[in-house]
Amino acid sequence: MSRVCAPWWRLAGRSLRAGLAALALSPLAAAFAAPPAADPVTCPPEARMPSPDEIRAMQRKAQDRGLLWRIEHRGRTSWLYGTMHAAKLDWSVPGPTVADALRASDSLALELNILDPEVMKVLFAGMQARPDAPPLRGDLQRRLEEQRRLACAGPELALLRPDAQVISLLSLAGRSEALDASYGIDFSLAGVALALGKPVLSLETPELQLRELVSDDPARVAETVESGLRQLESGIASQKLGLIARVWADGRIHLLESLPDWCDCMANAAERADYDRMVYGRNPGLAREVARQIRSGRSVFAAVGALHMVGTRGLPALLAAQGFKVQRVEFPAASPP
Repeated sequence: MSRVCAPWWRLAGRSLRAGLAALALSPLAAAFAAPPAADPVTCPPEARMPSPDEIRAMQRKAQDRGLLWRIEHRGRTSWLYGTMHAAKLDWSVPGPTVADALRASDSLALELNILDPEVMKVLFAGMQARPDAPPLRGDLQRRLEEQRRLACAGPELALLRPDAQVISLLSLAGRSEALDASYGIDFSLAGVALALGKPVLSLETPELQLRELVSDDPARVAETVESGLRQLESGIASQKLGLIARVWADGRIHLLESLPDWCDCMANAAERADYDRMVYGRNPGLAREVARQIRSGRSVFAAVGALHMVGTRGLPALLAAQGFKVQRVEFPAASPP
């Protein structure tokens, strides 16, 4: 395994997100899935918009998933919610406890405001292939083209940087497990906030996420592409995404915290360091921005990838160290079907 840590875990940790700045990845993955062509490939199922009747049924049956914390500061309540940026259709509707917390807040804070056209413009521009970039090695290019074909990806995907292509393909790989970035809870939360007239805030900048996502170093690009292609060709990407998604849905925080020990995705110290940088390295900045919003007088609902929430370096611990009262919210047991 190359030094670049297996990118699939980034979907659990963030937006396209960081790597996979998951927030960048979600719209990109949706944009690059194309209808089946006259090719014998069996295309994975595409994300679809549920009908109004389906949405109402999903709302009635919605269950709380993920991880939620209550934050108390000077008589005001804010919230931290650990998300999964690729999910199943039924998971895209927030459960009653999460929905109530969002309604009780005056603003929604995401890693990036996915409703802001300028934010998305910067992300898309930053992922476009550079005309002056050296080409990929021939064998990597051929393998990448084959994975685009197998994913039934639209022609627009080929216009991206090679590392952005493979990251988008890794996101699309979740479709075999019924996971799709288009069903990520971030989109639903943003839609609810918009409908309720609540502002949506960014905790990070698109420039920061792009620095984590793509590289101008040809050697690093080749490493990322090689690592991602191995995961796609072996099927491990979809399997790991499916496992992580189930752990997230069940709110099994101890398994998320010990992910590097059991995921079989970090073969050496360099890969573990990459994981620490992508997840824990961004946490101080995220915590500072959440704290700033709360201290400004807001009651904020901050939704960030679940891997940023766990352990002594997670956002709940960092905010508690700043003097906030932070308490995990346990969800009620799901009703039997």
